[in-house]
Amino acid sequence: MKRIVFFGDSLTAGYGLPKPDVQSLPGLIQKKIDDAGFKYQVVNAGMSGDTSSGGLSRLDYWIHQHVDIFVLELGINDLFRGAPYSATKRNLDLILTKVKERHPNCKLVIMGMEIPAAINLAALSGFKNIYRELAEAHATAFVPFYLEGVAGVKHLNLPDGLHPSAKGYEVIAEKVWPTIRALL
Repeated sequence: MKRIVFFGDSLTAGYGLPKPDVQSLPGLIQKKIDDAGFKYQVVNAGMSGDTSSGGLSRLDYWIHQHVDIFVLELGINDLFRGAPYSATKRNLDLILTKVKERHPNCKLVIMGMEIPAAINLAALSGFKNIYRELAEAHATAFVPFYLEGVAGVKHLNLPDGLHPSAKGYEVIAEKVWPTIRALL
């Protein structure tokens, strides 16, 4: 069976959901794959609180088995912790490079992030472009803003205002599914 690895932080893990195995993005994509009759196993390699450097340090565990599609969603916690965007970009670039070195035929997907309105934009020039630049450099599939249509929409987020609710993930899955389906 072919494997899709969703590699990310709490936004991949399904932080705060009562049933993250079925309500998170990887769980919802698995259902769509099953319903469409494709033979893929979706692996949720999300870790709440993870950063790009943390992801880089745990990557080998997730790519020791065959990977057909690798979906990368990391970086927003770097921003919240004040990491230089150049370090975030370097770490994400290394993750993508290591995946391709280990699995040359693996298809890559990057989930882009936007800068939250509460963050000082002047201090973060360059962050927003990291994902597009990496997608171009690695010739990956690209979703420009992972939380599009969900970020800032109260009824689609948990009370913390940062993490999607189950309904929020349904919106995300509808937006992301065409990108994933095209790679199957």
